[in-house]
Amino acid sequence: MSCVNPRGGALAGKWLSKFLTDHLAGERDLSPQTIASYRDAIKLLLTWFRDMQATPPEKLCLTDLDRARVLSFLDWLETGRGNSAATRNQRLAVIKSFARYTAVERPEFLDQATQILAIKQKKTPAADIGHLTGDEVKALLTEPDPTTRRGLRDTVLLSTLYDTAARVQEICDLNTSDIRTAHPMVVTLHGKGSKTRRVPLMDPTARLVKDHLDRRTPHPGIGADADPLFNGPHHTRLTRWGITKILGRHVQSLRRRDPDYAAGLNVTPHVIRRTRAMHLLQAGVNLIYIRDLLGHADVSTTEIYARADAETKHKAIESAYQSLTPEPLPNWTADQDLLEWLDHTCR
Repeated sequence: MSCVNPRGGALAGKWLSKFLTDHLAGERDLSPQTIASYRDAIKLLLTWFRDMQATPPEKLCLTDLDRARVLSFLDWLETGRGNSAATRNQRLAVIKSFARYTAVERPEFLDQATQILAIKQKKTPAADIGHLTGDEVKALLTEPDPTTRRGLRDTVLLSTLYDTAARVQEICDLNTSDIRTAHPMVVTLHGKGSKTRRVPLMDPTARLVKDHLDRRTPHPGIGADADPLFNGPHHTRLTRWGITKILGRHVQSLRRRDPDYAAGLNVTPHVIRRTRAMHLLQAGVNLIYIRDLLGHADVSTTEIYARADAETKHKAIESAYQSLTPEPLPNWTADQDLLEWLDHTCR
């Protein structure tokens, strides 16, 4: 497939590169993880054009990215790769973001971009809000052996993960300088889009963190602003996979003793985050505060927890309930006066 444009500059590669670097990283200041997700989606799109449309990446033009081809690409994701509707929607969101970008940078493609933006997302099943009970959280946090160096680290790590409701990457990125040790102890989390938020630690977790800071050996040669709060061997920073592995190890240990522990639930760091949000909701904490704790940009994202918590909804309705239903009607067959009246009237 050829691309002829006398004005030049219509090759998609140039604009895809500017989209990833100048726009996402420069203008929007998105996190490396988010940019990597966008990059992976674009890589899949280029692969589809190469394999299914015989268009190599270096010859792809903006005019090739039309509504019909985008729809074909989305169908290929589901039928050819077996991706879920949620994954399809995520890839579509990236393409729409690029379409908005090109509509501004190249107004002559505005109509084409508008047609792409009109593609609807597919409905997906309701999100799974599976979470641990309070007793299950207690069992998990007391599972590591705090008398060992690694056990103490794991206790503090899991307690901080739950208490802050942080994303796992936010825990990975924590440095010792992010802890304000004055009372109340506050943790500064570095979230998506380089946004930061400060989360107070409850006293039991604060004591654990202080003990951890007192016992750990600072990384030689670097300042506190680069010294990871939670590290692996040789002061290496823990990764998301590493924290997931630590959590999984203690969950498996619990399940060896109690096969019914968190039955049917894949306990991941994100489940711990959800668990904290659900526990706060059940305790009656305002949804706005939970939104701020979780670092959601919009409260509508946080509302998913409220919609999923049937117990809290039941309690809220019960507290506002005014009984209008009459008491059970009396058994008229036991009323002798009524029976005598009926007997007399019906003769």
